[in-house]
Amino acid sequence: MSERLGKFIKLLSDKKAEDIVTLDISSKVDYADYLIICSAHSTKHAQGLSDYLSFELEKEGIKPLSIEGWETGNWIVLDYGDIIVHIFFEPVRDLYALEELWSDFPPQRIFKKLKENYN
Repeated sequence: MSERLGKFIKLLSDKKAEDIVTLDISSKVDYADYLIICSAHSTKHAQGLSDYLSFELEKEGIKPLSIEGWETGNWIVLDYGDIIVHIFFEPVRDLYALEELWSDFPPQRIFKKLKENYN
């Protein structure tokens, strides 16, 4: 796992993102290397995760190319070029089942121990 990807995961974990999954899609597409998919317990939590991630990364000069879905907080997508982050309100994640659409790529479920590696 790249240091950059680890930084994204740690920031999401810091604000209690749930069920964080990464998918390495670099072998099949040319627009990104990784997808990060995570859940929030409410739409406000999803918006807070998005705000925190973009604020903290911007401190290091890392800005998203685009952010979609923030207004409703149901499904927020932050496109950082090489990494695309999907933050779902939990019931919406279940509805769209994005991981199933990318079933060719084995998901890497992220646990707290991994977060500790990037402190």
